Amino acid sequence: QVQLVESGGGLVQAGGSLQLSCAASGRTISSSAMGWFRQTPGKERDFVAGLAWNPGTPYYADSVKGRFTIARDNAKNTVLLQMNSLKPEDTAIYYCAARTTLAPSYSPKSYTDWGQGTQVTVSS
Repeated sequence: QVQLVESGGGLVQAGGSLQLSCAASGRTISSSAMGWFRQTPGKERDFVAGLAWNPGTPYYADSVKGRFTIARDNAKNTVLLQMNSLKPEDTAIYYCAARTTLAPSYSPKSYTDWGQGTQVTVSS
């Protein structure tokens, strides 16, 4: 089992940027597929971005393609989510997740380990 802790959330104006970080402990994530999800009150947890184990192919939801970038820092056992050109509809709690397979999944049910989430609020 791996413990995941997200950080980097906050309040930003529309058009601004934030970088989320997901620090892992208990197991190296270099052999895990990683995912970022987001959730707003009363709605399901939605896929945002994912990163395959090897060679690290990224996957993105259509709504964030071209604006968000997922990257892995194996030396720090960390996954980053760079979010640019933020929109008010990006406001949500963002969660990091891991699964011990090659490729990420769009379904949150496919992940075994989750962080506690970090709030991102984008004002108009």
